[in-house]
Parts: sequence; C-alpha cells; structure tokens
Amino acid sequence: MCGIAGLIDPKGGTAEALARAARSMADTLRHRGPDDEGVWVEAETGVALAHRRLSIIDLSALGRQPMESANRRFVIVFNGEIYNYAALQMELANMGERFRSHSDTEVLLSAVCRWGIEDALKRANGMFALALYDRENRTLHLARDRMGQKPLYYGWAGNSFAFASELKALRALPQFEAEVDRAALASFLRHGYVPAPKAIYRGVFKLPPGAILTLPLNAVGARDLANPRPYWSLQEVASRGQAQPLTLSAGEAEAELDALLRDAVRYCMVSDVPVGAFLSGGIDSSTVVALMQTQSSAPVRTFTIGFHEAGYDEAAHAAEVARHLGTDHTEIYVDNVKARSVVPELAQMYDEPFADSSQIPTALVSRLARERVTVSLSGDGGDELFGGYNRYVWAQNADRLRAFAPRLLRNLAARAMAAVPVACWDTLFASGLFPKRLRLPQAGDKLHKLAAVLDAPTSAEIYRRLVSLWPHPERVAIDGVETASLLTSPESWPQIGFPGQMMFLDAAGYLPDDILVKLDRASMAASLEARVPLLDHRVVEFAWRLPRHFRLRGGRGKWLLRQVLKRYVPPSLTERPKMGFGVPIDSWLRGPLRDWAESLLDETRLRDEGFFDPAPIRRRLAEHLSGRRNWQHALWCILMFQSWKERWLGR
Repeated sequence: MCGIAGLIDPKGGTAEALARAARSMADTLRHRGPDDEGVWVEAETGVALAHRRLSIIDLSALGRQPMESANRRFVIVFNGEIYNYAALQMELANMGERFRSHSDTEVLLSAVCRWGIEDALKRANGMFALALYDRENRTLHLARDRMGQKPLYYGWAGNSFAFASELKALRALPQFEAEVDRAALASFLRHGYVPAPKAIYRGVFKLPPGAILTLPLNAVGARDLANPRPYWSLQEVASRGQAQPLTLSAGEAEAELDALLRDAVRYCMVSDVPVGAFLSGGIDSSTVVALMQTQSSAPVRTFTIGFHEAGYDEAAHAAEVARHLGTDHTEIYVDNVKARSVVPELAQMYDEPFADSSQIPTALVSRLARERVTVSLSGDGGDELFGGYNRYVWAQNADRLRAFAPRLLRNLAARAMAAVPVACWDTLFASGLFPKRLRLPQAGDKLHKLAAVLDAPTSAEIYRRLVSLWPHPERVAIDGVETASLLTSPESWPQIGFPGQMMFLDAAGYLPDDILVKLDRASMAASLEARVPLLDHRVVEFAWRLPRHFRLRGGRGKWLLRQVLKRYVPPSLTERPKMGFGVPIDSWLRGPLRDWAESLLDETRLRDEGFFDPAPIRRRLAEHLSGRRNWQHALWCILMFQSWKERWLGR
C-alpha cells in the first residue's frame, strides 16, 4: 500500500525542478508510505512520477518505485496489491518473461508489456490505483481497480497536469488553485460525500472505478482531457447477472459462495508483514475472520473498538465471535473524550469534505490494529452485494404501500411518526411493549427516516430521499446546482427491479465514494493497509447472478451470506438487529461539541463566508438542540465542510 503522485509540465523544465515538485507532492503522502520513497523524471518531456512506499510484498529494494519495465518502455507508480500476482508471474514465466523480484508491481509491468494495459488489468485480481508512463508513445495512463478501493485524483495545477492519491498532494504544487466547485458542494450536501467524478475543487476529478484515462503528452499543453474508458463495468455486471441468474439450489449456491469467499480471503492473507482483521461481530466481518481462521495455522489477530454508550457498542458481540473462532483478540473501550479527540483531525485526514461519522471509530480501530499488524482485512461490501441495509426492506415495503395507499393517508402517517421526538421513540422501543426482535438500536432515528419516504410519489424518489442528508441542497448551498448523476437519472438505472436498483446504486456510488473512502483514509492515516475480500470481482460477479430471494428473504437481507457463516459461527452469536458502526453525534452536538458546532454554524460567519444560506441551517440546529428532531446527519454534513474549509481555505 502506498501513495502515488506525479505531474506533466508541458514546458518541460530542469530535472531538479521537476523532481523537487514531485517530491513535494509525495511528502504530503508520507503516512501512506513511511518505509521508502522514490522519484523518476524525464526532463525533456516534463514528466515526473513520485512514490511513497508501505512495504507489504517483497520488502527488499527490488520492490522500490517508480519502477521501470525490463525493456525500459514503461515506468509505473502503483498503489495497492495484485492478489493473483504469483499465478500471473508463473504464466508469464512460462511465456519467457524473467523477473528480478517477488514484487507484484514487477509482475504487473511484465503483464502490460506482454498484453497491453487493458488486458493486463482485466487479468489482474486486486485493489489498486496506478500511473503508467509509456515512454515510446509518450502517453500517460491512469487506472483504478474495479470497485474503487484505492483513490486517484487528477486535474490541473496551472498549465501542468497532475495526479495523486490524495488532494493534499495536488495542493503542494504552488500553481494549484483551490477554488471550491459549487456543484460539488451541492452534491456533498445531499450525500455527505462528493460523488465521483467530481472533487471539491474546480478542475479536479476522481477517476471512476474500473476505468483507464489515457493522456497523450501533446494533449497536456492544450488542456485536452479524454474521457476515462471502462475496462470493467458494474452496470453491465448487474444487468447481465440479473438477466441470466444462476440456476443453483440453495445448497449449491451456498457451497459456491463459500468456496469463492474462501479463495478471496486466502488471496488477501498473502503478505510479507503481519496480517489481522477488523471484527465487529456482525455478519460480514465474522465471515471474513472465520474464513481467515480456517486457513491459518495460528490464531488470527482481530481488533475491535468498544463504546460505553448503549446502542453503539458491538465489542461484546465481537468478543464472543473471537472466542468461538479462537482468534488472538484485542479490544479497547473508548470514552467520549478519546473519540471526540479525533474530530479536529478529520479535515486533515480526509482532505475533502466527508461526513460519515463512522469515520471516527474507523480511525480509532485502524490505530489499534496498526500497533500489532501492517495489514488488516475488513468486511466492507457485504451490505451492498448481498442486500444487508435495512433500507432495502423498508424501501421495498414503502414502495408496495405507495401502490395501494392514497398519498394523503401516507402523508398523515409520516407526519405523525415525525411528530414524536427521537428520544421518545427510543424509550418506547426499549420498553417491554415490543418483542425483542423489534427493539432496534437508534429506533427513533430510523423511524424518522422512514417517515421521510412514506409519501414519496415514485420508487426512485423513495431511494433519493433515503440517501439525502439535505433533500434540497440548492436551498442551502449558494449557487449550488447539482450536476446530473446516476441518482438524478433514474431512466438510466439498470432494469433489475427496485431492490436490485438500490443495491446497484449503493455499490456504484455510496460504496466507492463513502465506505471505501472512509476505510482508505482512516487506515492509511495510520500507515495500515486495509483489504476487502468481499469485493473480489469474482465475488461481486457471483453476487449479481443471485436470484433476489438468495439476498432478501423473510424481511431480512444477506440470506445466502448468513447461510455460509452458519458453517463456522452459531447464529446465536451474530443474529441481531443491524447496528452500524457509529458514534453518538446527536448527543455530542447537544453537549460537549455544542460550543464547537455553534462557532462553525454562527449565522454571521455563514453569511460572510458565502457558501450557505444560514436560515435552514440555524433552524435545524435549534430543533436539534431542543430535542424536537434529530438532525445529526444533516448538521454533521455542514460541520464537516466548515471544518474542512477552516483547515484548507482559512477563515
């Protein structure tokens, strides 16, 4: 795992000046690669590539980057892992290729020389972001893994083209202009993250997952960017998979998924440094850890963060799973003070406005794991692939209700649910009035979310409301008009039924732009490599060929994944209402974070800065502080932008 950066200056320049610029970019990424660094320059063309290395595979100097191919045609900087590099190396060796190292980067370079970049990436199983310079054709290729596990930004800094793993590296260039993109800001208010291909700065973009951007050097001076081209398409996988579903029995599907996951986990355990896993005690992480332990001769190292607040603590469940599997388990309980101490670091860590509050525990558990391992496996991806989010069931039920219940009746029901304060719903559901299976954590917050979609006129609007922190961003962000996206174009959604569409939209947007960003930045800030075996593209393609009843059954998701887990862990240890990985932002904003929030959301300050209309923000803040409503997610979104702006743009 590493950090990559580089630039192309069409005016050329001295080798020393280019190297200095590239190194200044790489220095901002030291946390991504504290073990080594390297710079490669071609002065006559103005190309400079830089790399920060976190040594994982082949710890010797032979794995150092930037790396040249044996024929010296290609130079690469690479962030990530090619999990099937050993098999590719054997295949290439049988074709006459020779290798100096055991590095997966050298294998990928050899594959590019033999097959070309697109075919090489199609053969590769891994997570990565890379820049490949073709010296013969004077062309730069940028590429990203299929599901977007590793980040890659690119854009302009003055007349130079630049790219990097994180935005802070682009800012290191003196000619970079840090101007907020108002359309990206509006999208951020809706989602709590800036959706690809936009970035928060004008003229900067995120490379989409599964894509290659090819840039001839003669196009740089004209500031002419070609559109990225896909070498793998999730939309095609989803559409084709649902059009040609598997015709397996439940037992056959369970066995095939077990074998696929076992192989994916085995790939992710290959390392020359210590490996562990995050364990929450839920379905996804428990499955990953169980499959690790069955393939390990020693107890797997597992890590959990615990909280003292009811409704947020999963440490006890994780400890039970760890005891059953026999892992070497580490847990720490974090108090409010320790958790809140992360908040001032978030703007630096995430580089871009980012408002998923589970960023806090993710950062804490990453730091805990890094004390003992350099690589940690994660269970992310299971919800999007196997239908694990509660909203899939709720939205499906709301859509059925929409079909026969008059909108007026649904509107009245929604108002009645929203009129009851969150705290009252929480108390009611915690009482003995409801059966145990209905005593949901954060019940009030979830019911308020449900109320928001009950009177939606279409299924597309149901999903849109469910994922919107601010349903009308243009009323909050000044001059902020969202650009067209998948969310705003339901006519372009794959025709795979409403639950399938929701899972696709989450896998195509929420997963790479929120979940995987959160994991990457939090783990990399601790110089920890996080691997996600559930996102092995073979598992993804298999999941999209499953009939719906193998995902959603009996009002719950992840049916088939649960069946696999039952082979290793008793259901009594993992079957419970979905909790999520959060922190009590709602109560923090009414208590210890109140002064901080009031300062960032001061009416005069908001008006003077010119990004937001203060009125709707102050209204929601007042309702939240009074306890009438829980606006924690909407307010956290504004606070994260304000905190980011203060760190990177000043007052």
